[in-house]
Amino acid sequence: MIQQYVRAAMRRAHYEFIEDEEPFYGEIPELAGVWASAETLEECRDRLKQALEDWLVFSLVNGFEIPALDGLEFPKPVATGL
Repeated sequence: MIQQYVRAAMRRAHYEFIEDEEPFYGEIPELAGVWASAETLEECRDRLKQALEDWLVFSLVNGFEIPALDGLEFPKPVATGL
């Protein structure tokens, strides 16, 4: 399911060319904070996928809610009372 979610999220990626040292910028608008920049579009895609995977693991480990994409839903976080 994680790989399916990553593929669904990457299909939503939006890329721009910006005035910067790393002029290729990519983000996944539905997932706040998931973005990357690089010198080439290919490198930007790779970095964006890595940022997405890091964000997903961080969210799962910390019990953060993950938005559904293409009908793919993670279980809602359960409060532990800690």
